Amino acid sequence: MTSYRMQIAFQYAFERPAGSGRQLFRILPATIPGRQSVLDAAIRIDPDPVETREFVDFFGTRVIELVMPPGITELELILEADVRRVAHEIGLDISTPLTRLAAEIAGHRGLDAASPHHFLVPTPRIPRIPAIAGFARKATAGAETAREALEKLGLALHAHMRFDAKATDVNTPPAEAFDLRRGVCQDFAQIMLAGLRSLNIPAAYVGGYLRTLPPPGQPRLVGADASHAWVRAWCGADAGWIDYDPTNACFALGDHIDIGFGRDYDDVAPVTGMMRLDGAQTGTHSVDIEEAPVQTQSGPLSWTPLALAFAPKSRAAQTDDPLHEPG
Repeated sequence: MTSYRMQIAFQYAFERPAGSGRQLFRILPATIPGRQSVLDAAIRIDPDPVETREFVDFFGTRVIELVMPPGITELELILEADVRRVAHEIGLDISTPLTRLAAEIAGHRGLDAASPHHFLVPTPRIPRIPAIAGFARKATAGAETAREALEKLGLALHAHMRFDAKATDVNTPPAEAFDLRRGVCQDFAQIMLAGLRSLNIPAAYVGGYLRTLPPPGQPRLVGADASHAWVRAWCGADAGWIDYDPTNACFALGDHIDIGFGRDYDDVAPVTGMMRLDGAQTGTHSVDIEEAPVQTQSGPLSWTPLALAFAPKSRAAQTDDPLHEPG
């Protein structure tokens, strides 16, 4: 079990005073029974919003909704949270044989957020892509179980792609990133989703944070941690959902902190909404996660609606491109 102290900052500057706007932020760590809990969370916003609201979307992701006043030239939002994460081992492979997976999916009657039926069909961001389907078939040849296919495809994709933060942007289609053989975690995840779904393995896009460690002997850099994305595959009734990170060629176990999941990036994009602008804008995004002493839960978990505290602003280190998952 590990406790993390997190600070996530979004900062925007507008060339001319902006009109009013409504923004949705999906940046709050999730509560996952037995795996991840939120001990405390607070939001700092400058300038003060006209309205604030917190709600939970269909897939269970906590969403902060802000209505900003007209006339602002800067906007800063900082999340500070204490999160407890329980590391776990991948364990034995009890996933369903691929020859029986379709029957188990058909036998699943629920349509709740975690139903595998939501995660097989194409989406606007992840259509059927023949080149990726062919790659997935070749990469998983000989795999007997759903989990084995998941890992084989992840390893093959990791070998095929090169991480390159400048090669793509938030709207790069997965087919283009696959052809480039370059991209960031968002690209790795969406390509892998296309491949898994082509194999009739239900797969979800997971948004979150990744705790990174500096090389031995090097100091830890503030802001070096990152918003991240990986995949979650339904591997049968017994194994359930299993998380895999193709960017790092590993199962997502202890250092991955969940925000939420959905059918593709659009369902868990960190920032969405509209703001009336007359001129350019610039934005920065920073993520800082450090390990903290393990804490004892002293009160109710802060995932309950409207439990966040809104407080005066504070400053944080910056990185570029608040919308593009750097991975």
